[in-house]
Order: sequence, then C-alpha cells, then structure tokens
Amino acid sequence: MINSSSRKKSDSPELPKSTTWGLLISSLSQPLPKGTTPRATSTRILGLFMALLLVFPAVPGTVGAAGAKDLPPQASEQARLARDLEGIDSNSTADVIIQFTRPPQREDFVAVEKSGGKLKRSFEVINGGLFSVPAQALKGLAHNPNVRFISPDRSVQATMDYSRPATGADIAQTSGWNGSGIGVAIIDSGIETTHQDVGSRVVYVQNFASDSYRDTHGHGTHVASIVAGLGNKSLGLYKGIAPGANLLSLRVLDSVGVGSDSGTISAIQRAIELKATYNIRVINLSLGRQVYESHTLDPMCLAVKAAWQAGIVVVVAAGNQGRNNSAGTNGYGTIASPGNSPYVITVGALNTKQTLSVSDDVVATYSSKGPTAYDYVVKPDLVAPGNRVVGSLDPGGYLDTHYPQLKVNSYYIRLSGTSMATPMVSGAAALLLQKEPNLTPDQVKARLMKTARKAFPASYTTTDSTTGETFTVQHDIFTVGAGALDVLAALSSQDVGSGSALSPTAVQDPATGQVNLVYANGVIWGTSVIWGTSVVWGTSVIWGTSVIWGTSNTEVNGTAVIWGTSVIWGTSVIWGTSVIWGTSVIWGTYSPEALCANGGE
Repeated sequence: MINSSSRKKSDSPELPKSTTWGLLISSLSQPLPKGTTPRATSTRILGLFMALLLVFPAVPGTVGAAGAKDLPPQASEQARLARDLEGIDSNSTADVIIQFTRPPQREDFVAVEKSGGKLKRSFEVINGGLFSVPAQALKGLAHNPNVRFISPDRSVQATMDYSRPATGADIAQTSGWNGSGIGVAIIDSGIETTHQDVGSRVVYVQNFASDSYRDTHGHGTHVASIVAGLGNKSLGLYKGIAPGANLLSLRVLDSVGVGSDSGTISAIQRAIELKATYNIRVINLSLGRQVYESHTLDPMCLAVKAAWQAGIVVVVAAGNQGRNNSAGTNGYGTIASPGNSPYVITVGALNTKQTLSVSDDVVATYSSKGPTAYDYVVKPDLVAPGNRVVGSLDPGGYLDTHYPQLKVNSYYIRLSGTSMATPMVSGAAALLLQKEPNLTPDQVKARLMKTARKAFPASYTTTDSTTGETFTVQHDIFTVGAGALDVLAALSSQDVGSGSALSPTAVQDPATGQVNLVYANGVIWGTSVIWGTSVVWGTSVIWGTSVIWGTSNTEVNGTAVIWGTSVIWGTSVIWGTSVIWGTSVIWGTYSPEALCANGGE
C-alpha cells in the first residue's frame, strides 16, 4: 500500500512545518545500517545530492535547471554509473542501458563484447542500447571515455460521462473537431481490437512486452478509449475526446501491467520511425517509474526528448504519489519519470466530483506533485479529469477478472488516476493538430497551458471514504501547474508562441527563502505580455492570496515567489525508502486508484 499522510479535519489547512539544517545534515551524515539495500543507498545519496543543491542553487545552464548541460565526457566512472547499480552482486549478469557520447561506433560495441557483454536491442534515439553485461565489468565500461551513462533496465508501471463536459470537448466535437487524420501512439498494455468502441480506430499493432500482443491487462484499452473511443455501446455517453483519431497500439506492459525502460524506449523509437506513415503527432504515456537521476541522463527522458524534437507531442502521466508523506513533503516532489522531462506535457489528475459543473473541480489527492527530483522542474504542466473516469473494458483481461466491482457493465469500467487524465490531454492535442496541423509540439504545449482554466480554491480538505484518512491539498503551481485542461478555450485561441516550451525550474536561495522560476534561453514564456508567468500559470504562481509556506508573506516579485523555509526545500529526501514502486503498483488498478475508483475520493 502507498504510505499516506493522515490528518485531522479542520477549518483551515494544516501547514507544513519547517525543518532544520541540523536535522537534515545529521540524518545524511549517519552511517548506513549494515545490510542496507542498493535502493536505500540510492535514496540516501539522492538526499545528500539534493541538499547540496540547496546550498548551491541552480542557475541557467547548470545541472538542476531546465535545459541543463550534460555531464562532460571526462566525468568520473562513478558519475557514469546509475546510483541504483551500486551494490549489485558482482557475480551476476545485469541488463543495462548504455548511452554513448556519440552515435555508437563499431569500436564501442566491440568494447562491450570484450567485457563479456552482449547487445540485446539498439536505441538510436538515445545513442545507446540494451546490453546484457557481467556486473563485474560495469566499472570498467564506465571508465571508457565514449560511455556517457549506464543505468539498469528499470521496471515501469501503468499510472467520459462527466469528463468530456469538464474539458469542453463535447462542445468542440459538435463544431466538427474530432481528431480525424491524426495518429496517436498509445504506449501501454495494448488495445483490445475486438472492442466495438476502440477496435476500429486501431491502425497498427506491435508488441514490446513479454507475451501476447493482445491487451491481456485492460489498462491500455481504457486509456485508448479516453483518447478516441466511439461510445458505440453507450449511445455516445462514454465517447472519447478525439473519436476520429487513429490509434497505434505499442504494447510495453504485460498482463499485470508491468514493463521496462527498454521496452518503452523501443516503442518510442518505433513511433518516431512510423511518424510519417501514420501521421503520428501524439504519444500517450500513461505509465512511469521512480526518478533515479537528472532528466539529462535518464534514458526514458532522453527518448521522449527525441520524440518531441521529431515533431511529436508527448503527453505523460505525473504519477499517483500525491498522498505519499514518507519523506515529510506532503506528496511534493513525487513526479514520475519520464514526466520529469521539461520537454513533455506532464498531466496531473482532476476530481470532477461527478458533476457537470467545473466550479467544484479540485485536484485529486493522489495526483503527484512537483517539483521534480534532482532537477526541480516545475511539474505538472496542467491537470485534467482523472477521477472515476468511465472507459472501455477489456473482456477477460486482468482488470475485468480482478476488479469486477469497478465495472459499469460488460463494456465499460470506471478507473481513477493520472493514467486517465493523460489521454484527456492527448485527445485535446489531437483536436488542436487537426484544426492547426502546422503547430509544433512546443506550440501545442504552450497553447494548452495558457488557455487552461485557473480558477481553484486556495486549498481544500477531504476524507477518503474507504480508508478514513483526511487530506489537505493546496492548489499551487506544483499541484495544478498552469491549470485545468480547457479544450474549447485552446481551440478558440489564436496565440502561437515562437520559442520552446520547456517547463521552468524552481530554484531557492536558502539564505533568503526566495524562490525563482528559472527559464532556459529562448522559451515562450517568462517576460512577454502575452506569455508572461502570471498569464500562463495564473495565481498559482503566487500561491493564491494566503500564506501557505513558512512564516513570510506571499508576494510576487517579477517571477520570484517567496515561500519562506518550506518542507520541500528543507527535507530534500523526496523519494523515501517507503515509497513503493513494486510490481503491485499498477496505475489504474491498485492503491490509491482502485480505492478512489471504488468511491474512495
């Protein structure tokens, strides 16, 4: 189960308490217990690394800022080995992703072969590949100046009755915008092609998982129906956002909803290769895993960056760790990879309260919050309906057989999570690109963020009816991003940005408590009247009108935000050892999503 923060219900939100440097330094300086696992070691080092960032805040062009520079070729072998490879059994053989400093040459593969390694799959999109390598050879390979970074082949997991009206998509469809001609690649557990709502929309199928190309799980079929479901079995009630779009099923999650970095990267690479053939303009990734390093080194982040640069809008789930208080951050700093990439559109989940009105919409308590680990990138970029969303049911799949209580009928199932919010935005992107096919991924991202609905209460308190736990959620830049998806407003807008739409980085000066949003060079937003910070992010930039963090007054000073000494910057250890990212955590099927889908939120 995911560790949650239980609070007493009150008239005012409980505020985070400041942490002291003494406690932090003491914690990080304690010797590791005997028998500490590699993961715990990684977590401790992560905390120390982030603590150092507090002392030396990032500036444009340094690691920790959007558009950060890569590690130099002369980086030490330790810097070239992912932290979660530390402590690996030297007698074992590991599947690792090796990135090279250039497009791989024959001599690079020969060097790996001489160490006993074997190439299993090549990844041109990240100048690397998946290799099986003796663990004892890893340090030697990391010493090779042509090797940029080595990381394990990590595991990834999977993350419209009220939803379409909440986004304005129903009105957009009556105006003739349905995503026709746009290809959307669904990188997930597959799509059940026999389902009458989505089967006819599938134009390509390929399997990168370990078993059948069919969706034996059900997560991908549900996600696909939110993008382009026809609603045939519901008289149009459960129609998707862009029912005219073409779907490509790139299966990377197996029958229990688990996949790998290598499978996901392979699918992204295939989508890039098929872009022209199927007019693939959007990739949907309703999956993720823990962040282990900077986005400049993370192989999945590099793959989505390559897709973005190839002209494909990449939409990624933020994650479902918003209730996790294991590190004392109240769920802040829990964005999943590859949602930590500043290039992609990272989506959090909105709770529509099952009403047609948007006035009562709030961010779901489980929706992961920014900033991102290591880099402090401002995420999510926006939020969309993700709670109790009805979509197509894969008959006989894992969800059908293991969660019958979530079924609406024989054709539909009700799920919750950022996995469900993500395809809402993917569908919206398809509508925009149908209307304005010359828009770049950056222009689509900027348009969706600028036109997002920004009216939220400063905070709200709710009790989970299933677990009895009470949560207080603040609506700020790290929970709602630029606001809630508004499809109609995006289609009606004529604003087109001329730069990149990299998400900014939040940097705090520990001496003053002042936090600035740092922008990479050439970005759309920041200083202009049309694309200024307050225009894109609204009042969430200044955290509403109340004092939420620390004891200092909340005010705006250019792009600076005064937070005082907050738990986010004081604690540093965002990913505690109790954060569960095991195979039982499947977005859309298990805690907290299944609980919420069963009436928990």
